[in-house]
Amino acid sequence: MRYGWLAAVLVTTLAVPAASAAPVRHPTPPTHAAAAPTVPVRGAPASFAELSARLLPMVVNIATTQTLKPLANQPGLPNVPPGSPLADLFKDFLGPGRNLPRRVTSLGSGFIIDPSGYVVTNNHVIENSDQISVTLNDGTNLPAKLIGRDDKTDLALLKVTTKRALPFAKFADSDTAHIGDWVIAIGNPFGLGSTVTAGIVSARNRNIDAGPYDDFIQTDAPINRGNSGGPLFDMDGSVVGVNSAIYSPSGGSVGIAFSIPANIVREVIAQLRQYGQARRGWIGVRVQQVTDDLVTGLGLPNTNGALIAEVSPDGPAAKGGVRNGDFITTFDGKRIEDSRSLSRIVADAPINKTVAVDLIRKGKKMSVKLTVLKLNEKPTASPPRVASAIPPPKISMLGLSLSELDANGRSEFRISNNVQGVLVVDVAADSPAADKNIRAGDVIVQVQGVPVKTPNDVTSRIAADRKAGKKVELLLVNRGGEVTYVAVKLN
Repeated sequence: MRYGWLAAVLVTTLAVPAASAAPVRHPTPPTHAAAAPTVPVRGAPASFAELSARLLPMVVNIATTQTLKPLANQPGLPNVPPGSPLADLFKDFLGPGRNLPRRVTSLGSGFIIDPSGYVVTNNHVIENSDQISVTLNDGTNLPAKLIGRDDKTDLALLKVTTKRALPFAKFADSDTAHIGDWVIAIGNPFGLGSTVTAGIVSARNRNIDAGPYDDFIQTDAPINRGNSGGPLFDMDGSVVGVNSAIYSPSGGSVGIAFSIPANIVREVIAQLRQYGQARRGWIGVRVQQVTDDLVTGLGLPNTNGALIAEVSPDGPAAKGGVRNGDFITTFDGKRIEDSRSLSRIVADAPINKTVAVDLIRKGKKMSVKLTVLKLNEKPTASPPRVASAIPPPKISMLGLSLSELDANGRSEFRISNNVQGVLVVDVAADSPAADKNIRAGDVIVQVQGVPVKTPNDVTSRIAADRKAGKKVELLLVNRGGEVTYVAVKLN
């Protein structure tokens, strides 16, 4: 469950939890739209009745139950006069029953993808559940077994057992879904049962910060809580997406909903069915989005690509010759539009495949080869940082207060011994560095591609670049063990 606010407007996942608020997610500003392709014009259907009748048996309702354990160290009954109305009230609501486990239910949707009973839904529909049941369109209720789930794409695969072959849906090629195409959504809104709504594809490639591989289809088909995991069908009756979230001020439909594209669903579900988990490619890099300032600082032709901020030692990229500061433009023959597209393409790459990578390094075009390995999804924790009082800093331009990275600084800011550079101990308000969110505890590793070890290294390099007429200073900054390029404007 994720909770958050943005201008009093919510992006809400679509399961229906009992007596609880719906999870919410923060959307990011809309990404730029690609040039509209030339597509055949298809008129609005006179009716969706025939198509709906054919598709309804493929869609199922999903119910889950979860046992919530009582909270530890709950306060005892207040001291009130025996026999008073308050005593009866507290006895009813804060008495022994409050320490008993509670069972809660949640409702969602799904659809059958195989006559033997495989069902696709959202991960957040079944997450942490003790029991899962599936209700077919004819009212048949069946217990379901969880085959696998993937929280990165919010997908899950279930299996029901039945003596008869079930009607099943096929996946469309979601890359051929165009803005303006008619679609219909079928699901279980608010637990009402199978419901059909219609609309169009409103946008493509939406990033709503739901996960690292966001690439949602946006639709205005009315979708509400309980539609989670239900299919978004095209006019051929194939699944073009899986309904997952809505953008809403009230929790109800306002005509902005998001579906996971079928091409992503197809790949993830195939892995869940075979391995019980998603298997993603890994090359051992951390990337960052390229801004106009970084384009200027790095001397790049445009922002279409992914900037390598960090290369893991002994990882596939390092062994293939990729370095910090490289700008990847194609991967395995696929064009890289931005850092998100590189993450998705690498994740989808076959494990152990050797691929060609085109990149730009210090203005020169190059090509390297590397072998994709399997991603280990174990999370890593960043070391905590605390406020510092260390030796008097040397003041540089850009509004930075700097100090040598000595043992005292490492101890105060919890900086690993393998990090080398110049320590930032303060940042002036309303300075160019503050505008770029540089803060105390950051370590400047490089200035304009040149390693630095002392505050004088930083200030002298900045002074020389300013004298040479540079407009932007490119810093490589280490924060909590992760390095990022930051382009700071020179006043």
